[in-house]
Amino acid sequence: MNMWEQRIIRTDRGSFEIFIKGEGPPVCVTHHYSEFNCTGDYYADVFTGHNKVILVNLKDAGNSDKVTYPYELSMIDAVLDLEEIRKRLGYKEWIYAGHSTGGMIGILYGIHYSNSLKALILTGTAAREYSSSSKCIYNVSHPHFKKMQDLLELLKRPSLNEEDRAYLSKERMQLSLRKPEKYEEYLSSDISKSIVPSRLDFFSREALIYDVTRQLSKIRTKSLILCGKYDVQCPLEFSIELSEAIPDAGLHVFTNSSHYPHLEERETFNRVIHEFLKEIEV
Repeated sequence: MNMWEQRIIRTDRGSFEIFIKGEGPPVCVTHHYSEFNCTGDYYADVFTGHNKVILVNLKDAGNSDKVTYPYELSMIDAVLDLEEIRKRLGYKEWIYAGHSTGGMIGILYGIHYSNSLKALILTGTAAREYSSSSKCIYNVSHPHFKKMQDLLELLKRPSLNEEDRAYLSKERMQLSLRKPEKYEEYLSSDISKSIVPSRLDFFSREALIYDVTRQLSKIRTKSLILCGKYDVQCPLEFSIELSEAIPDAGLHVFTNSSHYPHLEERETFNRVIHEFLKEIEV
């Protein structure tokens, strides 16, 4: 397996652990409460064939700095941190790609720093609190709500051994697949990552008041919105909302996917991404 190169980037806002793979125009990828390592990330891997990907551990994740104040765990602070990393790496602009809560960070990035973004790719995400939808697995009326909550709490336990963590992660992810029986087929490589409890706990509170829908018109970079038709985490309606409110945005719906179209319809997803990347390089 081709591992990612690990680096520590020191900025005025602290030190951050990043992982780099690929060659070409830079693409930044992160997630609000995931901790990455040298095995990389399935979503980030989509871009490594044609781009240099910078996969970022935010504060409290991996070997990045720990926070001093709780607000440093906020989504807007994540954006400010990414901007400092971009500057320190010497990029005038880069592409930002985010899945799920990584996409929520991307939305804020586009609202406040469109001039730093060559393009924005948002997958299975939302510009407002999404559990209000009855189709969302985080809505109390959803039949799998309790199971998802129980799994998240278990996964936050620091005492979990690797075997138990892998089993619980599988159970959690299967809840968000259109065809859960294909889990082993979708996740065939040795990529691993974990949840950062402090970041997930902060996000769970911040998400309750999250709504930037009235600011979406401020996003002035070319944007691609992607979503599975049966997404149970950030239902399709929220991606449609994004595509209609962002001035220069296209939407692609994956008709056989839930929350992970980059795994569930891998070939189609890769084609759509690469066509978009070619388009913005013209």
